[in-house]
Amino acid sequence: MKLFVGLGNPGRAYAGNRHNIGFMAIDAILRRYPFAPLRARFQGQAAEGAVGGERVIALKPTTFMNDSGRSVGEAARYYKIELPDILVFHDELDLAPGRLRVKIGGGNAGHNGLRSISEHIGNDYRRVRIGIGHPGDKDLVHDYVLSNFGKAEIEWAVAICEAIAANAEFLAEGQDASFQNKIFLAMQESGTLDEGSP
Repeated sequence: MKLFVGLGNPGRAYAGNRHNIGFMAIDAILRRYPFAPLRARFQGQAAEGAVGGERVIALKPTTFMNDSGRSVGEAARYYKIELPDILVFHDELDLAPGRLRVKIGGGNAGHNGLRSISEHIGNDYRRVRIGIGHPGDKDLVHDYVLSNFGKAEIEWAVAICEAIAANAEFLAEGQDASFQNKIFLAMQESGTLDEGSP
């Protein structure tokens, strides 16, 4: 069993924020695969379903970003899911918009959602880092991540979430490198990603 966690802040006011692209990715996965409806569980919204041949729990914490670990820890303990089977989808300032990397563990780079999760379950879970770019000045980061995607950004944001959903079976099967390559190719084909190495 896998636990797919999307990070974001709950409520309509935050729905279009850059910080909520993890929620957007989970929503795209829920639309594509056979999942039960989301319901209130584990201090979040959770649904059980399948991605490829893998049973998956999809989770959107409703604790607000800074306390995401409480929700993730509760779900992981309930289902006895080990860290390598937990995948956290989140916004990444240090990747260009529309780029994606998967990694295990590592630093949290000031991301309060990741910091909270590491405090509650440990650090060696899998992170699906979805690039949103950096505003160029660390003093601008807070307002940047809590602002909505601009009109010019919506196209690639939707494209990458749909590509994540279309290729989520690779993640569920532990084929992270293949997943990354599929996303890079899909983004190139969508015309929303500049040429370059993955």
